[in-house]
Amino acid sequence: MTDEGTLADRLRAHFGHRDHLYGVLLAELADDWDAGGLARELFEGWEDAPARQFPQLRLLAGLFRIVLRGDAPHLEGYYPCLGGDLDAEDAWAAVRPVLAAHVVELHEALSEAPQTNEPARTAGLLVGLAEAVRSSGLRRVRLLEPGASAGLGLLVDGYRFVGDDWAAGPQDSPFVVEGCGLPGFRPERFEVVGRRGCDLAPVDATTAEGAAYLTSFVWPWHLDRHRRLAAALDVAGRLRPAVDAAGAASWVSEQLAAPTADDVLTVVWHSVTRLYWPAEETAATEAAIDAARSRMPLAHVAYEHPLPEGSGAPVGMPLVEVDGRVVAEGDHHGPPLRWPR
Repeated sequence: MTDEGTLADRLRAHFGHRDHLYGVLLAELADDWDAGGLARELFEGWEDAPARQFPQLRLLAGLFRIVLRGDAPHLEGYYPCLGGDLDAEDAWAAVRPVLAAHVVELHEALSEAPQTNEPARTAGLLVGLAEAVRSSGLRRVRLLEPGASAGLGLLVDGYRFVGDDWAAGPQDSPFVVEGCGLPGFRPERFEVVGRRGCDLAPVDATTAEGAAYLTSFVWPWHLDRHRRLAAALDVAGRLRPAVDAAGAASWVSEQLAAPTADDVLTVVWHSVTRLYWPAEETAATEAAIDAARSRMPLAHVAYEHPLPEGSGAPVGMPLVEVDGRVVAEGDHHGPPLRWPR
């Protein structure tokens, strides 16, 4: 048991309702856990996992991958993104046998951290870039993204953003983020001259397997997010971001050791990854960034949830930070953005 209670308590509390498929499944898994059922086997070894590791979301993503590859076609009717419209309250009876048939695979799925790589969060990068470009006077940008997953967050110059009274990005982009908010924001012109990311388990977004993997972490009733992901994968097929297999701190340090042109602004950027990193990894990454400031024009742009000291759980909505200064606030998946309160 952790400070958040038993695993069953955390499963019930994650959504706290049964209004959609995942709310129902987590409530049923909690009851199954209390009854000493299959959930005990599925979550073996993860009973006391820190809340920030979200083993329940890892399990649900593993189940979604089984559905996506066609091994449980009778469950597709419960997934709105696959055209399903069945009542989620009836899902448990159909889902439990699938869980039982794939215990080993689903238990292994708990080792895979969520990789939503929500591309709409790049709206936060756009805002941070505007601030960094204005402050530095430099418009040629090298983007570095630790915790990049498939690198979709590196494609900001290939996306279109539409705010309350502004727009940015190519008008013919297949990826358009509407409702970005932030009235009065004025984008800055910039050119991405280099982009690279790293992740402990990089995903190749240009493959069918990689696309399905990313899809599995998007909640199935979030139809807009599924449409955005499909469009971002289209852009990724053209821009092909490079993502190395590496940890954040060591990779950032290595990338920042390489010399750059004086007229290039290096931007280290990450979004909703800090809550998954150990505290020492975050500290080492920030130290590597600070150590490089004397060697090159550099900005640190983050779109992250506040993490109070000593807390493993995020508090509030994500903030857009530029070199530690909050310049905007957003939502879990990006827009709408708001000016800081």
